[in-house]
Amino acid sequence: MNALEISNLSKTYGGFHLDNLNLTLPNGCIMGLIGENGAGKSTTIKLILDMIDRDGGDITIWGKDNRENILSLKQDIGVVLDEVGIPECLNAKQVGKIMKNTFENWSDLAYMDNLRKLSLPADKPFKEFSRGMRMKLGIAVALSHDPKLLLLDEATSGLDPVVRDEVIDMLNEFTRDESHSVLISSHIISDLEKICDYIAFLHKGKLLMCEEKDVLIEHYGLLQCSETQLAQLDPEAVKGKKISPYGVNALVRRDKVPSGWNVSPVNIEELFIFIAKETDNI
Repeated sequence: MNALEISNLSKTYGGFHLDNLNLTLPNGCIMGLIGENGAGKSTTIKLILDMIDRDGGDITIWGKDNRENILSLKQDIGVVLDEVGIPECLNAKQVGKIMKNTFENWSDLAYMDNLRKLSLPADKPFKEFSRGMRMKLGIAVALSHDPKLLLLDEATSGLDPVVRDEVIDMLNEFTRDESHSVLISSHIISDLEKICDYIAFLHKGKLLMCEEKDVLIEHYGLLQCSETQLAQLDPEAVKGKKISPYGVNALVRRDKVPSGWNVSPVNIEELFIFIAKETDNI
């Protein structure tokens, strides 16, 4: 059974339109949701949590309709949103006491261990936390009630590189259990490239691509050539291009480029930028 299935999901408000989104997150996997600000990442996560009403489509979590079962499902979901909704007057120790009465499987031991791992003070008021510290507290809470699914919206935003690396290690450890899954959105694409099994590209409310990360890296590459050389290729081979006075830098499908052509590796950030710009030019 898949952890999460989204079918033909749509939502329109304030000039934004999420257009028939389809995603499947298998159990035991991490999916990265990539997109510019306003692409629909936060909207998608809020729809999964039934925080806002949808215009159409279906969402199931472990085979159950999220609208009918969201209160019981939330017991097994760890959530970190872009804004961590914790009262300013509370400290981390007090937050733990509240969460103990919120989640059936809350573990004080796991919570204190997560605070230690993330170097968070137990007695400092939340209002004195930096943005990075606030996100870390949200992560500590999300991981402390034995969740099976993590929904993380820009959870590494505001964290320094060392702490981001620690959080990545924690997420990798979390998904060693094959019943655990993660959906994480971030504009720090290098983080997602390190940990994700699947990558989904959202751009202006549309899903441009969703595929296994290793398949994307294997199937696509960068080709530097002249415009004349580019014209010799099968149009289906070229998925995006940048033309400058020095030549052409093109995103290509490796299987459609003749042997002997020098195709370089592409990273996920380059892949997204090329495909997004090509979509805008259509």
